Amino acid sequence: MLEIRRSEDRGVGKLDWLDARFTFQFGPYKNPDQVGFSDLRLLNDDRVKGGGGFTTHEHKDTEVFSYVLAGALEHKDSMGEGSVVRPGEVIAMSAGTGITHSEFNHSKTEEVHFLQIWMVPGQRGVAPCYGQKHFPDVEKRGTLRLVISPDGADGSLSFHQNTRIYAGLFDGPERAELALGAARYAYVHVIRGRVSLNGTPLSDGDGVRVRHERSLTFSDGHDAEVLVFDLRPNELPET
Repeated sequence: MLEIRRSEDRGVGKLDWLDARFTFQFGPYKNPDQVGFSDLRLLNDDRVKGGGGFTTHEHKDTEVFSYVLAGALEHKDSMGEGSVVRPGEVIAMSAGTGITHSEFNHSKTEEVHFLQIWMVPGQRGVAPCYGQKHFPDVEKRGTLRLVISPDGADGSLSFHQNTRIYAGLFDGPERAELALGAARYAYVHVIRGRVSLNGTPLSDGDGVRVRHERSLTFSDGHDAEVLVFDLRPNELPET
């Protein structure tokens, strides 16, 4: 079963330096029907103006990662990690017992566009850790590239949750299929472009809750980029 949520139904957050779209309830966006899906708690599509950003704040017992789409994101944290993250790069943090971090637009003039994602951890109280990796387009072209997993399989980043996260690029005849376990859910987010999921057309910003499907097939892409979360069958995130 595919439960589609169109891009225009997402929440909106606007500041003088930020233009955001909220897939799930967050900050100013209050919607008790959109509090997350399985262990996926937050998926924000953020566009930050030059010089703007998120000042130092704390996370605890949360899996946090960012997927940069355009521009350059400057990251600093209390573990001593600091880097500039560019398109195609993913950063993943297990906040565990607690970290503080900030994320700013590295440029004073150009916009940075990135996805900010939080997940409930599968194990609480772990030592905080950080990972960063570039996944070139050629590895995502016409396929689903594993970017984050519990065990770091296939060169992916690892984190503390029974979830596998894939990124894919699809255009024209390119096609890919992902098998799902009998007791698995999935969430699909269309980052850009247009693509069909199991024959259902989707567009930029659309999201899909997937239940009781044995596979996902992506086809008929038009400059499309997608993220796919292979999830445990939990209806709501843990608190």
